[in-house]
Amino acid sequence: MIREHCTIHRGSPEGSTTKIGDKNFLMVGAHIGHNCEIGNHVIIANNCLLAGHVRVDDDAFLGGGGLFHQYMRVGRLAITQGGSAFGKDLPPFVLGARHNSVFGLNVIGLKRAGFSAQDRDEIKKAFKLLYRSGRNTSQALAEAKKMKLGGPAREFFNFVAEATKRGICPYRGGGEEDS
Repeated sequence: MIREHCTIHRGSPEGSTTKIGDKNFLMVGAHIGHNCEIGNHVIIANNCLLAGHVRVDDDAFLGGGGLFHQYMRVGRLAITQGGSAFGKDLPPFVLGARHNSVFGLNVIGLKRAGFSAQDRDEIKKAFKLLYRSGRNTSQALAEAKKMKLGGPAREFFNFVAEATKRGICPYRGGGEEDS
C-alpha cells in the first residue's frame, strides 16, 4: 500500500533498479531513494526519508520522520523510533532511536512474529555479547563463532559481520534486553 505524496526513485545508473517487496505499507510522504531495496512486510511511517542504496530487510518498522543515510542497512524486524536518524547499519531485531543508537531489542516484535522462547533467549544472549559484554565487535564475533546458536541468533551475528564500512549503531541503553 502506497499512500499520498510518497516518492519512489528508480535506479540511477542505467540498468539498475529500486526494489520494493510484497505487502509493504508506505505511509504519507515516505521517500524511497534510488537503488533502495525494501524487503517484505515493511512499514515505513509518515515522512521517512531513505537516501539512495538503503536496504531494509523483511518485517522492519521505520518510525515517522526517520532519516536513513545512503548505503546503510536495516535488519529484519528492527524497529526505529520516530524522528530518529541513522547513518550506520541497524542490526536485526533491535530497537533503534535518536541518532545512530540502539536502545534494546524489539521484544514485542519477536513475540508477535512467533519466535520461540529459546530463539528469543538466544537473541538476547547474542545482543548482550555484542553490546553489553565490554568486548569490541571483532571480539564479540570471534566469541560468537564458538557458541552453538540457532538460526535467528546466528542471523544477528552474520548481519554484524557483513556490516557496511560505516559499522553498526552503538548501544545507548534503556531497552528491555535486561528483563
